[in-house]
Amino acid sequence: MTSAPKIDTLSFEAALNELEQIVQKLEGGTVELEQSIAIYERGSALKAHCEKKLKDARLKIEKIVLSAEGKVSTAPTEIG
Repeated sequence: MTSAPKIDTLSFEAALNELEQIVQKLEGGTVELEQSIAIYERGSALKAHCEKKLKDARLKIEKIVLSAEGKVSTAPTEIG
């Protein structure tokens, strides 16, 4: 795993693809214990990276709206 790219440089799609490969390896049960621990740790970091990317995307799409009654809701961001 030393040649693996830094997680913070990965796109969402690349991180998700690598995470799926890690899950397949771990589910296959053919990986040695030490390597399993290492790829599990990387998988956890990839999961967090994907969640952050999704959150960032959602924040770009939504904006917080405060109604006249003081209620908070979200509305689509105007694109264009």
